[in-house]
Amino acid sequence: MKESLRYLQNAKEILAKTPVEDNEYTDIKPVREAFGTAYLAVLEAINEALLKKGLNKKELPKSVDEYRKVLRRYFAIHNGKLMRSFESLYDTLHIAGYYRGLIYNATLVKDAIKVTKDFIDKFRE
Repeated sequence: MKESLRYLQNAKEILAKTPVEDNEYTDIKPVREAFGTAYLAVLEAINEALLKKGLNKKELPKSVDEYRKVLRRYFAIHNGKLMRSFESLYDTLHIAGYYRGLIYNATLVKDAIKVTKDFIDKFRE
């Protein structure tokens, strides 16, 4: 989980440098960048877990739909919870946070980063 945690740390560092006023980030561009980086941390956690399961780099997913398939195939032991977490993070980090730039409240951003860390930690167990 070394690389995924590195990505997550990078997201935190981006946010730490971004000004906050009245609990809202005043510059949305770096917040969007941090969300994109946090989403990459999620994908890296899945990739690292797949490599540990014996897949090679060429077999790693290349689209969100492929990530959904591998989660169902290799991690179904989590009884759908992991898939729901992935979908929630996809919607929050990638769509709302990065793509649309809709999340700039500091509390919500920090909560999203915490949920991302919790997701990554599930692959360490």
